[in-house]
Amino acid sequence: MSPLFSHDKPCVLAIDDEPDLLDIIKTALDEEGYEVLTASDPNVGLKLYEEHWRKIGVVLLDYMMPAMTGDLVFECLLRQNPYAKVLLLTACDDHVARRMFEQGLRGYIQKPFYLNDLISRVYEEINAA
Repeated sequence: MSPLFSHDKPCVLAIDDEPDLLDIIKTALDEEGYEVLTASDPNVGLKLYEEHWRKIGVVLLDYMMPAMTGDLVFECLLRQNPYAKVLLLTACDDHVARRMFEQGLRGYIQKPFYLNDLISRVYEEINAA
C-alpha cells in the first residue's frame, strides 16, 4: 500500500530506545515510500522534530525509555507544534495513554505489533485531514 503523494516523500519520525526496532520500522516504512527519521534517544528525537517538524507527518513514539518517558516527550512535541500527529508505541496497557489522548494523542500501537498494522496506521494518520 504505497502512499500516493506528489514528489515529496511523506516523513515519519520514530523515537524508540530499541535500535533494532527502529531499524525494522525504518526498513518497512522506507519500502512503502516514506522518508524515515529515527532517534534512539528522546532528546535527539526532540531535536530532529524541532528541525523538521514542518515536514513530519507523524511521530511514532515509544513510551518506556530510560532518558524520558513518552508522555514527557509528547508534551515537548506539542509545545513545538500543538497539532503534532503522534502514535504511541507501547507494551503497557492502554491506561497509560488515557491522559495523552486528552492532550491530542492520535492513537497507540500495542507492542509487539505486526508491521502491516503499523504501516496502515501511519498511512491513515499521514492522510488524515
